Amino acid sequence: MNKQANIEKKQTRRVMRRLARRAVEGMTLVEIMVVVIIMALIATAVGVAVLPQLEKARVKTAMSDASAIRSAATIWVTDHAGECPTVADLKESGDLPRDREAKDPWDGEYVVECEGNDISVKSGGPDKQMGTEDDIR
Repeated sequence: MNKQANIEKKQTRRVMRRLARRAVEGMTLVEIMVVVIIMALIATAVGVAVLPQLEKARVKTAMSDASAIRSAATIWVTDHAGECPTVADLKESGDLPRDREAKDPWDGEYVVECEGNDISVKSGGPDKQMGTEDDIR
């Protein structure tokens, strides 16, 4: 029985030494590469989930800005006997706050169009081209 206990103690010590050596050695290159690949996959998944939301936010911002410009243009038309303003006119008159951005989220200009009492504000949208299906109105 004593012999068996000694053998078990030696085996336990050997295993403990291996574990201690392993802890001192650190991680292998393969382990590090696996961790990097997992992190890259997570980053890709986050990117795929976030980018469409960013575009939706830009569209909503452009719609909100167009609405504010339309409201300011309505005030302008009432005060200036039917003249159709530009965004610069609205900023100069104070109908549109001067600190408000005059460009859409894609760095394009807003266009104000007046037909009688009907006022519309347009943006080229993501493709920055007027008259395409992605225009913001």
